[in-house]
Parts: sequence; C-alpha cells; structure tokens
Amino acid sequence: MLDGFDARVDPSRVSAAFQAELSRLVRERGVPLAADGGGADIALDGLAGLPPLPATTHPVRLGEALARAVHAGLAGRGEAR
Repeated sequence: MLDGFDARVDPSRVSAAFQAELSRLVRERGVPLAADGGGADIALDGLAGLPPLPATTHPVRLGEALARAVHAGLAGRGEAR
C-alpha cells in the first residue's frame, strides 16, 4: 500500500507504475539478495538507506523511482544500518 502522497498525486497510478517497473527490474536483473540464500532478514536490511525519491508529483515518474530504489536495496546497494 502506498500512502501519504500530495493530494495532486494519484496513488493508484503510482502503484501501477511501481508494480510495472519493479516487475521489469526483477525479471531482467533478478533479486541478488534473495539468490544468495541470505533470507528475508538480509533483504530487509538491504532496504535501509535507499536514495531519496525525486521531487515530483508525476505519478509514473514517482512510481518508477520508488521501484528502482526498492530494487537497489534488494540488490544490496542500500546503506548498511
């Protein structure tokens, strides 16, 4: 569930763009933290310290940026906390 957006942002469009982009990234690049047998705890730790989202109200750009940030975390490119 995506919540807390500016009133000008349609959360259903953000969600659709997020799902489409994350599906594409997982299909094309996989999920390295899941593939190495580290389990869910490591994958969740990898989601810490993700890059900030762009300052935009465009729902597709926001959804895609959110998906890329989550995939980066799942790929181990988040900051260690």
